[in-house]
Amino acid sequence: MDDQLLDAICERLLSSLNTKGSYIVREGDPVKEMLFIIRGSVDSSTTDGGRSGFFNSITLKPGDFCGEELLTWALIPASSLNLPSSTRTVKTLSEVEAFALRAEDLKFVSSQFKRLHSKKLQHAFRYYSHQWRAWGASFIQAAWRRHRKRQLAMKLLEKENLYYENVMELEDYEESGGGESSMGLEEDNASHGFGATFLASKFAANTKKGAVKKVTMIPDSSSLKMPKMFKPTMPDFSTFQED
Repeated sequence: MDDQLLDAICERLLSSLNTKGSYIVREGDPVKEMLFIIRGSVDSSTTDGGRSGFFNSITLKPGDFCGEELLTWALIPASSLNLPSSTRTVKTLSEVEAFALRAEDLKFVSSQFKRLHSKKLQHAFRYYSHQWRAWGASFIQAAWRRHRKRQLAMKLLEKENLYYENVMELEDYEESGGGESSMGLEEDNASHGFGATFLASKFAANTKKGAVKKVTMIPDSSSLKMPKMFKPTMPDFSTFQED
């Protein structure tokens, strides 16, 4: 940002002092201000809206910020008057001194300086955002689980193909007149093997079907100028759970 834009923001900053153990904002509550930490540390955690088994926590120190949902809200053209909900719970770990930028002040600066809408800012916002890092980690985990599922599906298919090759060799051998004394036993083994192969084939097909499902990272918001700023749809991890 240039000096003019920085000055406009700094003129609207307010001093903020929070005692140890106090909540700056709770997950689900409206975000009223962005907070830029000068001294002290806070714990920022999320359960992704109460999702079972999900918890992400990070410690914010001097130079970090919270309340970034407000930036996304301020940059939306003709955004709703309702303030955005916090995606995280922020609690002080010590006495925290910070600068606060209120929602109405951020909205004013955003409307006056269109440079805030630049792609450079979008990339910088993502790079420094602990929320985007948490979301990125979730997508990496989901991609890894899909990769493991595909690997398992390929191994099952290889075993299935090997089994059919053995069956064909056995049939050729029997047709040539060999192995008549043990035909009954081998037919029984082939019957059991075919049942196992059928189950393996069915599992592999279901796994491949689940593996090719695409996760929509960005909701359809073609009417908005900055769709990449919004939180992506989280992967459904129940799809990738081990059997």
